[in-house]
Amino acid sequence: MYDSVAVVGATGAVGTLIIRMLQERKFPYKRIKFLASQRSVGKSLQFNGVEHKVELLCPDAFNDVDLVIASTPDDVARDFVPEARKRVKAIVDESGYWRMYPDVPLVIPEVNAEAIRKHKGLISSPNCSTTQMVVALKPLHDYARVRRVVVSTYQATSGAGVQGNRDLVKSSQVWLDNNNQYAPCEMETFPYPIGFNCIPQIGSEKERGYTSEELKLLHETRKILGDSSIQVCPTAVRVPVANCHSESVLVETERKITVDKARELFASMPGVKLMDDLSHKLYPTPYHCHDTDDVYVGRIREDISASNSLAFWCVSDNLRKGAATNAVQIAEWIQQNL
Repeated sequence: MYDSVAVVGATGAVGTLIIRMLQERKFPYKRIKFLASQRSVGKSLQFNGVEHKVELLCPDAFNDVDLVIASTPDDVARDFVPEARKRVKAIVDESGYWRMYPDVPLVIPEVNAEAIRKHKGLISSPNCSTTQMVVALKPLHDYARVRRVVVSTYQATSGAGVQGNRDLVKSSQVWLDNNNQYAPCEMETFPYPIGFNCIPQIGSEKERGYTSEELKLLHETRKILGDSSIQVCPTAVRVPVANCHSESVLVETERKITVDKARELFASMPGVKLMDDLSHKLYPTPYHCHDTDDVYVGRIREDISASNSLAFWCVSDNLRKGAATNAVQIAEWIQQNL
């Protein structure tokens, strides 16, 4: 067991949830500390009934730490991780900066936990939209090998942090105050008002007209499943939902998977909950999935335009399984197995 744990980015949206998950899941520790930027230093956090003062994120803060769980912007992770690796045994990092480095395992515990054994002091947790899709793809891939995926994401504003949710509230209120019509509204995060609107861009523009968020769905899926031949055509859309990402997924496999077999595979997959009864209007929505840790799957059907293809819909809490819970699960696996 690693005796001393540090949570980096402890006062952010995901960091706060990591702390909550550590308490709820009764994570074992002897000492714990909470690190953040200068503006949060000195803030009080309650953890298991004990008050802790937030400390400054700096190299010396890791001198007495064994295990780090971190949720920071990419540029912060770029700067602090190299120094922390010199001092600690393992870092679980939520940022996107280190994910595609060849010597850094990219891990979803239900999918590829054994990859953690190869870590060299750093383990990355995937992007939230990748995580829920790959959890759902894993049983299909094991049974019939995934060849191609076409995915459209419907991503909540919480994926852009507390500022994203403020934009949702503000722009929705402007719509309502303007007799249900669009009106100019200054946003903190998004290029257009998100209330009663959809924005088909998440992340920066990259090659061939795709965005950084979309390419994560390609590259991270291949790395986690260990198959560089998988083809992914992604479209990422921000929608006026406060929390929980939804995805429409079309998956082509090497051999046919019937709907009944797919239901059986999904039902047997750890971390997946099946909600699939269209006749009774049973399917996952953000309403059902908020503040839970599973990936919910429904609307399973054969592709009527091609053979060996299935379509399904999945929803997951992007702040929990898509971020905080997955990182804590990785830390738990390290504690139990290394």
